[in-house]
Amino acid sequence: MFTSNPTSSENNFLSALRHVGVASVAILLLASCGGGSDTEVEQTPLPPPVEQPVVNYSGPAPATTDVQNFKLAVWDNIAKADRCGACHVQDQQSPPFARFDDINLAYSEVNALVNQSQISESAIVTKVAGGHNCWLSDDNACADIMTTWIGNWLATEETATSIELQAPVVKIPGANKNFPESPALFEAEVYPVLRAHCVDCHQSSAAIPISPYLASSDISEAYAASISKMNLDTPEDSRVVARLRDEFHNCWTDNCAADGQALADTIRAMSDAIVVTELNPDLVSSHALTLFDGTLATGGGRFESNVIAKWEFKTGSGNIAFDTSGIEPALNLTLSGGYEWVGGNGIQLTDGKAQGATSDSKKIHDLIVATGEFAIEAWVAPANVTQEGPARIVSYSGGRDRRNFTLGQTLYNYDMLLRHGNTDTNGMPALSTRDADEDLQAALQHVVVNYDGNGGRRIYVNGEFTDDEDEIEATGLNDWDDSFAFVLGNEVSGDVPWAGTIRMAAMHNRVLTEEQIVKNFDAGVGEKFFLLFGISDVINVPQSYVGFEVSQFDTYSYLFTEPFMISLDENANLDGITLTGIRIGVNGREATGGQVFATLNLTVDGVQASEGELGMPLSTQGTIIPVLKGPVQDEFFLTFEVLGDSVSSRPAAEIPVAAPPVDLPPQSDIGIRNFAEVNASMSALTGVSASQTQVNETYNQLRQQLPSVTDMGSFLASNQMAITQMAIRYCDVLVEDTSLRSGMFPAFNFSKNANEGFNSDDREALINPLVDRMIGPGLASQPDTGLVGTELNSLIDRLTTCSNNNSCSAQTTPTVAKATCAAVLGSAAVVMQ
Repeated sequence: MFTSNPTSSENNFLSALRHVGVASVAILLLASCGGGSDTEVEQTPLPPPVEQPVVNYSGPAPATTDVQNFKLAVWDNIAKADRCGACHVQDQQSPPFARFDDINLAYSEVNALVNQSQISESAIVTKVAGGHNCWLSDDNACADIMTTWIGNWLATEETATSIELQAPVVKIPGANKNFPESPALFEAEVYPVLRAHCVDCHQSSAAIPISPYLASSDISEAYAASISKMNLDTPEDSRVVARLRDEFHNCWTDNCAADGQALADTIRAMSDAIVVTELNPDLVSSHALTLFDGTLATGGGRFESNVIAKWEFKTGSGNIAFDTSGIEPALNLTLSGGYEWVGGNGIQLTDGKAQGATSDSKKIHDLIVATGEFAIEAWVAPANVTQEGPARIVSYSGGRDRRNFTLGQTLYNYDMLLRHGNTDTNGMPALSTRDADEDLQAALQHVVVNYDGNGGRRIYVNGEFTDDEDEIEATGLNDWDDSFAFVLGNEVSGDVPWAGTIRMAAMHNRVLTEEQIVKNFDAGVGEKFFLLFGISDVINVPQSYVGFEVSQFDTYSYLFTEPFMISLDENANLDGITLTGIRIGVNGREATGGQVFATLNLTVDGVQASEGELGMPLSTQGTIIPVLKGPVQDEFFLTFEVLGDSVSSRPAAEIPVAAPPVDLPPQSDIGIRNFAEVNASMSALTGVSASQTQVNETYNQLRQQLPSVTDMGSFLASNQMAITQMAIRYCDVLVEDTSLRSGMFPAFNFSKNANEGFNSDDREALINPLVDRMIGPGLASQPDTGLVGTELNSLIDRLTTCSNNNSCSAQTTPTVAKATCAAVLGSAAVVMQ
């Protein structure tokens, strides 16, 4: 730091800087352009760099609208000194697609680097994905953002609707080594090394737990977390080994290569003890594929014209969820607390959160307030339907009682809290989906919340409007606070957590139309591949395949859906081919579960199989297949009972022997009324309609707390509390309704002041109708009415102690009546059966 009036020594230093400055900057620029070189890039000595004015471009105007769109969507983002603008400019590194002297020349350079039919395969994208000058810590995040910028330029969300299937390389199902179900081998060979050197971080009980928990004290948890990180075929290629050897991650000596080799040796020792799985030669099988051998399913893209922030959770490790919207500033989220990355893209939150900086979150404020409307979009899988709070799924807030908006969960309901001119600073009153609809389920769901000045808040689940109308009049969003932080899975204060998995989240600064919502729902979430399993050598028809749409559903499973049959040879004849009993195999053996296609029995229509984008559909079903080694190593194939003229020779399945019947313990002759029966009984006994507003509201609030089964063994204290609250509500409505109470208690004087005391006649007039109606005479098994009367008299004594000093209020008499009524109505005499 220099003062405003430098000393002579400081002047000398500044002069030296001027002499060496050009060379130093050139060296820095060379260093920033790392990542190797391709043949199309000229590597020539760089001249002194020229300062680049990105924001204040003053070159020739864009010659066409497309050039203007390129400048706004791509060039303005990449032509910066920390990105492509450091090198790829005029008179420096070729190709000069980030040049700033003439945007039209930059446009002509970039077109040769862009693949418009599949943007992700563009040279400018794959270069960044390979590590060339990525400006983030994750190369794939840079590639996704570059893809988004190019997509915004080309408007591909409207045009990318077709899929071009590619014939895969022929691969015969080979002998495979599979991880055994028991962790015994892992525990003997690999686990001791992981436990000795990784325990400080990679276990859930660590001070700062970092997944995967491959050093967990629970051997089953450690084994499950380690499987996808080990390669039984080539242990040196194991991910856990590469982290040590190549990335210098937590080496325990000063020689990371040796540490990596030591760990690889333990994996090899484990692998050597595993028997190879051979494919049964008597089965008719297809060729083999891994997940990434398939064709990326890019057709039918999402609508994202107005996305201002987007999180796809592709990184799979670390504590940063990158904003890949391409809209600056990037709102990257820091993960903390209880979280895990989910295979197939996603994060699982228990007591954690993903929170952005307030400075970056401000773009949400600025870009939404500018339009006065927005949409929240997310693919979520709630962990359960018992969360309250509401538990925060997506929030832009400053604490548990201050927010701009929150999408949350309360039991089976989605809640939307929104701050505007007609709600308070906490966004109340909230819009919630109806209890009876149970729109929220503990399953993967696509949720969209729209807000604008006309329709107010509208909630969509799996592409459909929930029919919940916003009763709060919509108004502007000028009351929003730009100092709040954007957060997923919790409140910014960390005290209102949501448990579940988020597979994708996005913010739009315009509402999504119903057509756009359906389009994004149909597009699904995560990477999907079309796997073409070759069967040409079985049916003697060239380029013939049985295809599936496959994705990694989560950390533990793959989703196989909608099989089809197709030939990529336009002259092929598939007509009349018999296809029976498809089973999915993994790593040399058929999967033990998920074989829903084993019942298929059909004949192929050759016209359908040779025409159309995806040939002839074979089924509309889907199934789940477990992850064994991970998506890079798992090798899939198909087997067929009958395919054309070929028939599998499969040993007859053994008929399972029925287990001998087990004598169950004696069942109770009595039970407990369930929630509906409790409600109906209380309504019949009090004469109060179950549809009465206050009663119905209380019932809907307490329904999930009331008994759901009639088994006495499952009755809990929480059930009794709910029954008591229901009884209090019914009795309150009964006593407050003069007509109903006169019918129930004809001889009781409700206007009598309790200071005068409840004499025996008063008590009989109150107690006897309750006992006669709610307990009933002449039953084989019932409470002793004398004992019941004694208990109720004792209750009245406690409630009227105020009469001792004449301090009873006018409400004491009806309160005593309500309490006495509730004591009987909520008792075992009513709720047992």
